[in-house]
Amino acid sequence: MRDGDDFLRLDRQICFPLYAASNLFGRLYRPVLAKLGLTYPQYLVMLVLWEQAPLSVGALGERLHLDSGTLTPLLKRMERAGLVTRQRDAADERRVLIGLTQQGTTLREAARDVPLTLAGGLGLSAEELSDLRATVQHLVGVLATADSEVA
Repeated sequence: MRDGDDFLRLDRQICFPLYAASNLFGRLYRPVLAKLGLTYPQYLVMLVLWEQAPLSVGALGERLHLDSGTLTPLLKRMERAGLVTRQRDAADERRVLIGLTQQGTTLREAARDVPLTLAGGLGLSAEELSDLRATVQHLVGVLATADSEVA
């Protein structure tokens, strides 16, 4: 068998460069977010809540492509840190609504420079970043559709 025919080679996988890119992004974000007292997953939660709050855990999970089993412990830690509130929905006791505390709302201003700080460190032009984002967003859409079809 020729190397090009071996589909189990690491360099033939699409999942590996995405996994590696995700890990490397995490490393780039870590020191910047540490100044804000956030982890990368917490930062993603805050980005969604800064757009719209309160949101149910389910709606938040849909936006972040995370299940409630992963999201709930993260949200509990964020609540203990004083960033978010967790309350039962008065209209439906089964739903938990996630809102921002004053501290969580105020943190938005401190986080304003995070995207530019990270983008500047990548050495890509604004157009390259935009094209890359569009390609990755398309891939996320493809994978989300495939996830529901494969399962």
